[in-house]
Amino acid sequence: MATCWQGLWAYRFYLIVFFLPIFLLPLPILIPTKEAYCAYTIILMAFLWCTEALPLAVTAFLPTVMFPMMGIMGASVVSTEYLKDSNMLFIGGMLVALAVEHWNLHKRIALRVLLTIGVRPSLLILGFMVVTAFLSMWISNTATTAMMVPIAHAVLDQLHETPTGTDAEEGRNNPAFELQEPSPQKEETKLDEKDNKQDGPAHPVPSESRAQQNEEQLRFTQGMSLCVCYSASIGGIATLTGTTTNLVLQGQVNSIFPQNGNVVNFASWFFFAFPTMVILLLLSWVWLQFLFLGFNFRKSCGLGDQMRKQERAAFEVIRREHKRLGPMTFAEKAVTILFVLLVVLWFTREPGFFTGWGNLAFSDENGNSMPSDGTVAILIGVILFIVPSKIPGLTQEPGKPGKLKAPPALLNWKIVKEKMPWNIVLLLGGGFALAKGSEESGLSKWLGDKLTPLESVPPPAIALILCLLIATFTECASNVATTTIFLPILASMSQAICIHPLYVMLPCTLSSSLAFMLPVATPPNAIAFSFGGLKVTDMARAGFMLNIIGVLVITLAINTWSIPMFDLHSFPSWAQSNTTGFCGVSQANVTTPSP
Repeated sequence: MATCWQGLWAYRFYLIVFFLPIFLLPLPILIPTKEAYCAYTIILMAFLWCTEALPLAVTAFLPTVMFPMMGIMGASVVSTEYLKDSNMLFIGGMLVALAVEHWNLHKRIALRVLLTIGVRPSLLILGFMVVTAFLSMWISNTATTAMMVPIAHAVLDQLHETPTGTDAEEGRNNPAFELQEPSPQKEETKLDEKDNKQDGPAHPVPSESRAQQNEEQLRFTQGMSLCVCYSASIGGIATLTGTTTNLVLQGQVNSIFPQNGNVVNFASWFFFAFPTMVILLLLSWVWLQFLFLGFNFRKSCGLGDQMRKQERAAFEVIRREHKRLGPMTFAEKAVTILFVLLVVLWFTREPGFFTGWGNLAFSDENGNSMPSDGTVAILIGVILFIVPSKIPGLTQEPGKPGKLKAPPALLNWKIVKEKMPWNIVLLLGGGFALAKGSEESGLSKWLGDKLTPLESVPPPAIALILCLLIATFTECASNVATTTIFLPILASMSQAICIHPLYVMLPCTLSSSLAFMLPVATPPNAIAFSFGGLKVTDMARAGFMLNIIGVLVITLAINTWSIPMFDLHSFPSWAQSNTTGFCGVSQANVTTPSP
């Protein structure tokens, strides 16, 4: 019997892919309408995304097959949904991020900030959180965590051992900076060796004191690992390109409400999400400080105490690694200039509170900017393939005397081909296709009819409940899949109950990044967990409270500064045009209760 169950488990993905479509067949057979056909496709894709029985990108291809065969949309119409402006923004942003990673600019920024903040326990945790959050605003959360966790463990190795001689003054060379992931067994062995070194035969330490010291070191190690992976997820919410879910929202809004006037762009998103990120990051630091270091801020910050030898050694490790990078190269300076230029162009294209360069130089007949954030991102991305990585000149090719060659560009296609997450581009397209299919089939209108009873529920209560629901759901499913499934439903609901679509879509998009409880919830969690020293219960205990804190902070944001930014107190005309008369003229100013 055990062998039978093992066999079923081994073949579970094949069984899901084979039997799930058959199990759901009664829906389109008993209700032969376009709405039911579209619902069948969405439910099937939702289950496949949640179970990951097929790769996420492969599941995203299903609308190209099912919608034409079900008579919902033509094949050419479906296919155009897979490469929209949001996809181009993602690709352009990733090109810049890959250039930053390739020239180690992110590591230089991280080490420089850590040298400034210092290595006192609480300040060290705060420093790692600030650096990780800032980097994850611009490059992928996974790459940021993969770089920062080894650095954190290298610093901890120095803090948890007693250096002697030149080691105390210069710091040890630590292989963890090579971004190699040690196994949990090796980490435990290192801890034992460090404890033995600290005990020393000449100065015996009572076993109770040694055990207490080991426990404190373990808790500090856990706190450091969690602070990095959590801040990577938190930092990603601050910018439109920081995490894919933000781009899913922009694409869904543009697809479902094509007359929205580009309400979600880089500048508007940043001014809404950045304060949210800062508040959540600081509260997360306070929670991790309390959970792993206790309430004694004076002791954990080292105020009034002399710097210990271990702290000096840890500081030297950071200083040596920063010195090893050497002075900034021409390539690093060039990437930095292009990166700053990209951010400035994003902010000034169509800021809203003054006339941007897009409105001045490249406006349409209505005065709107024709270039988008994606246009700017692709422009800078193309320039990366043009600018040389060294000061222009001719050099001899190694091993081939007399043969001259030009320096390589800042970015080449080999790097892009190896590191660009093309699966995310397809996943975004699959979500846009689903949203378009829901509109064309009439499923969105049907959902709106069924959700009208929610009009009697206060909007803040609706937003809070939805945030809790999505924060829970995203622990078990991909955050991109979560937003792709829920956002079209939320758009229909907002039209049905006459509230601003962004009032529910914005907080739910942010809530999908609150994946803090499980190692499998998000890649940063898995990376931190793989370094050892953490149990699932440790992550769940810390992450549960962070989820609650995150939902409360997001609820605060959507009911305060976001209301005047997005004009959330009234139902917008661009959403009105897509409804079938649910919100008449007399209902157009449905106020959202302020906190």
